Amino acid sequence: MTATEQHWDHEVGFLVVGSGAGGLTAALAAADRGLDTLVIEKASVYGGSTALSGGGIWVPNNPTLLREGLGDSRADVRAYLDAVVGDRVPAANLDAFIDEGPRMLAFLETSPHLRFQWCAGYSDYHPEAPGGRPAGRSIEPLPVDLKQLGADEGLLRPAALATPPGLFITSKDFVQLNMVTRTWRARWTALLTGLRAIKAIVLRRHMDTLGRALIARLRLAVRDAGAPLWLDTPLRALITDDTGAVLGVLAERDGREIRIRARAGVLLATGGFEYNQAMRKTHLPEGGRDNFSAASADNTGDGIIAGEKVGAAVDLMDDAWWMPSFQRPEGINQVLVSERSIPRSIIVDSTGRRFTNEASPYVTFVHAQLAGSHDPAWLVFDAKAKSRYPIGGIVPGQKFPASWTATGLVRSAPDIAGLATAIGVPVDALRDTVGRFNGFAREGHDADFGRGVSAYDNYYGDPTLATPALDVLDKGPFYALRVRIGDLGTKGGLVYNADAQVLRADGSTIPGLYAVGNTSAAVMGNDYAGAGATIGPAMVFGYIGARHAAGQR
Repeated sequence: MTATEQHWDHEVGFLVVGSGAGGLTAALAAADRGLDTLVIEKASVYGGSTALSGGGIWVPNNPTLLREGLGDSRADVRAYLDAVVGDRVPAANLDAFIDEGPRMLAFLETSPHLRFQWCAGYSDYHPEAPGGRPAGRSIEPLPVDLKQLGADEGLLRPAALATPPGLFITSKDFVQLNMVTRTWRARWTALLTGLRAIKAIVLRRHMDTLGRALIARLRLAVRDAGAPLWLDTPLRALITDDTGAVLGVLAERDGREIRIRARAGVLLATGGFEYNQAMRKTHLPEGGRDNFSAASADNTGDGIIAGEKVGAAVDLMDDAWWMPSFQRPEGINQVLVSERSIPRSIIVDSTGRRFTNEASPYVTFVHAQLAGSHDPAWLVFDAKAKSRYPIGGIVPGQKFPASWTATGLVRSAPDIAGLATAIGVPVDALRDTVGRFNGFAREGHDADFGRGVSAYDNYYGDPTLATPALDVLDKGPFYALRVRIGDLGTKGGLVYNADAQVLRADGSTIPGLYAVGNTSAAVMGNDYAGAGATIGPAMVFGYIGARHAAGQR
């Protein structure tokens, strides 16, 4: 909408719309540069999809990695991104991400609240590519006591699944705990995790990790910087002047529309369009239009829609941060990350055949699934896999919930023929597929799809085996879990430049408008560099946009 009058209900220097990691990083950077900054959030809780995530950050050469002696040459980082992203995004945006990422994290560490650790061994997603790193470049926030938040603790977006009192697990712990029946190191990690939980209960701490820890730490820093956060304040429209420059926003607060002036600019960090079914149907490919997203249910494309209405260009609207998932009977969409690497398991489609490397990076896996219309799909595994490894959050030795079997989410049979009948695939095909895979497992090489060749494939595998991601399926009963085409959010959004400024189709900037995260077209293009390559770039461009608005770029 165009400003036809100069009446404003509220005025700030910089306005951030959205309270995920990208938005809060931008708010902190803007406040640090002297802009009086306000964050508005549509939901009644803050944290966005970041709070539901693993909280990983993929930014090469950041201070945490340098302290571990894991610095990279810039040429290696650029070679890796060129191999993964190609020419799908502007080279200047990749350069900005590479150069400003370490500075962003160094800036965050000036706050006493923001501390991180390396996810040791969490491989880049394409470590075999030029510049790839099998040891990984991903970091995560250290655990944090949420009691530091005070009243804000109850306003932090809840995790999708509740955890037992006192229990808190980092990504670094998780990969070990998956092997608790297999290695002494995992058992030691389990003991330490239990002792930590007891200590947290005794000391009445509210410890948390992963995405909620990242948001909590950012919230503490933003609060210290004096930037307020308004919840229950959805964006309704951007307000422009006669030249098309963005002056502020029309929002809703306390049941009425308000006009907020933003002198230095508006930064959109409202997430993607995961929960806008009309947009999914319009933009996403067949097979990915049904919503099995693990992102925030409040992400309905608000920022993208508002940007388009003032002339912004969009890109990558037909892609997402795809993730193989399953839907629990209560409607929660749960991701399948580690399960696809466990030995004694395969994934088949309706023909009873494998169609790709099950252990490949999740975006890569689903791209192959979509390209071949391999839906429905089933994770097939045997009794030994069930007794050795967690599957869908069900720990070894624990039965699948009755509701999972009653609804057909999990099906079982004493033999492969019976399982084929139970999931409606040709018996001979499934029998042949399992037999062929078992031959590969015995030989230690998957001749069809190369499962286990990449260091990433083996990260969640069983280190007690010669080939961590490969083993035979030969112990009944056999099980199948229905696999859905899910996502962590959509990839498409507003086109932007190296300063995070939103662009029109002709390449000109829309003055006063910035976009980051899933509101913007992903700097990773159609691929995914490593764990945290969603959150990392959102934070980097939030930092860049805020500094540009403050005249510091």
